[in-house]
Amino acid sequence: MSTFDSTKASLSELLRDICEGKIQLPDFQRGWVWDDDHIRDLLASVARSFPIGAVMLLEAGGNVRFQTRPVEGLEGKISKDQLPEKLILDGQQRLTTLTQALSLNGPVRTCTAKGKKIERYYYFDIRRALEDSIDEAVVGVDEHLQVCSDFGRRVDLDLSITELECRQLYFPCRQIMNSDEWEETLHRVAPDHWSTYMEFRRKVLKPFREYQVPVILLKKETSKEAVCLVFEKVNTGGVPLSVFELATASYAADGYNLRDDWFGSKARKVESRKERLERERLLQGIEATEFLQALSLLHTHELRQADLKAGKTGKQVRPTSAKRAEVLQLPLEAWKKWADRLEAGFRHVAGFLRGQGFYSRRELPYSTQLVPLAAVMVLLGDRWREPRILDKLARWYWCGVLGELYGGAVETRMANDYEDLLRWFDDDAALPRTVLDANFNVERFDTLRSRLSAAYKGIHVLLLREGARDWFWKASIKELDADEVALDIHHIFPRDWCDKQGIARKQYECILNKTTISYKANRKIGGDAPSKYIGRLQGEKQVGLSDVKMDELLASHALNPTLLRKDDFNAFLADRRHRLSQLIERAMGKPVVWQGGGEDYENENRYD
Repeated sequence: MSTFDSTKASLSELLRDICEGKIQLPDFQRGWVWDDDHIRDLLASVARSFPIGAVMLLEAGGNVRFQTRPVEGLEGKISKDQLPEKLILDGQQRLTTLTQALSLNGPVRTCTAKGKKIERYYYFDIRRALEDSIDEAVVGVDEHLQVCSDFGRRVDLDLSITELECRQLYFPCRQIMNSDEWEETLHRVAPDHWSTYMEFRRKVLKPFREYQVPVILLKKETSKEAVCLVFEKVNTGGVPLSVFELATASYAADGYNLRDDWFGSKARKVESRKERLERERLLQGIEATEFLQALSLLHTHELRQADLKAGKTGKQVRPTSAKRAEVLQLPLEAWKKWADRLEAGFRHVAGFLRGQGFYSRRELPYSTQLVPLAAVMVLLGDRWREPRILDKLARWYWCGVLGELYGGAVETRMANDYEDLLRWFDDDAALPRTVLDANFNVERFDTLRSRLSAAYKGIHVLLLREGARDWFWKASIKELDADEVALDIHHIFPRDWCDKQGIARKQYECILNKTTISYKANRKIGGDAPSKYIGRLQGEKQVGLSDVKMDELLASHALNPTLLRKDDFNAFLADRRHRLSQLIERAMGKPVVWQGGGEDYENENRYD
């Protein structure tokens, strides 16, 4: 079955239907934003019968229901009881511009190219239009129907009454579709201009009145997912439409304000769900789409369980899903049922992450991995703290991070992990796919240079939760971070020293030669060899440590102090590879992959 028709509609018919409220906007459409230059260019294009592109409309009255609103400029002029017959999906800017310039009596509220807000009435300079200068014939005048200069002290063009328009041959665009009144005035006050006007009418007004706009009409049977995808395809120059915006428009049709629920409203005294969640540092920056994905997992899993209980099999059983199609199908009842419980689930997620050594949002390797975790927390409640369950959650989480499995499109993994985790809690042998899929190859250490990568972030958090202490302040890195002491990830063997030794950049820039220390400690290191800066650090009054205590401080970062004091870069790198591998193995609950080395590589490069 065809989901759309392609046809044409006269501009006059489209404008009439818009002004009568038969054509409206779905509420997810953003505001009208065209500036004065765009408006004049569009008017000139229609006058010259140039194509201005197709518009796309959606038949109203189908299963997909949206909150709607009139085209801008018609607010308060269309009854709230007027139900639209069609909705504008593409062409909002063009249709709104033409409606305001051609069909409304008031000024067009637009802006300059630099964004300054202005009000304009638009005219055709008849003489210039007949000189084949239509692009220059469109004139905008201010809200007083004048063009002024010298900071408003001099009036260069006055069109404040119809008689002045006629005598000076400036035709108002708001009269283009029906010029009877203007023609009567022209015939009365400036009959000598009649033949000139009639030529203008034939050359400019007739193209407007006969202009045909290509229309793609989506049928009312079109799914909500298709509407969303189509809208994004035709609005490639704008901000992508999120599923939250579409859900907001859909729920509004049922009288529920999802935007107020999520963002809050002081006017309506509605507390923001987003702000409540963001009181947790680890949840700051949470996106509505992530929340909806987790809610979709809960809702679709419930539907799946009902299908299985009813004895359905194969394709009859609906899938657990966080994909866009299922998120877009979430009914309002699902939001009302799960939203508060899911909010509590995300708070449990924050507690879990703190236990794993995370304290701020910027430290998190993935936000996507929190989606199935939050949904699982809803069903677990406080049981997530039970040692047996907590150990499994931690292993799954670190496998996702260090296996770098939650980047890109991960909706399928979200659904699999959600179901797999629920099974694993009851059956120790039912390992989740993420645990089975995850591997960490020791060669990855050599390419981990970006602190934005998931494994990079994860390894540093593993170091910090093991109790890494600063080399100057002696306190743990986490304590210093909580006190807002300036910290960063720095080289252990300084860059300058490595360059002088001829060490390749790819070696000294990798994670094996990096660790988190305070700005103060890094200043003391400078560009010297470790054998020099360690002694300098020990000599500081604030540090004042024996060799043994200083070695303990260094070793808290999973490195070998002896090799550091010897300035043995290659042996240090091999040893740290082994030490960090042990940290990773404990977190993932499985051995790392030693390609090209295996046990012999380990034994040869191990230092006690």
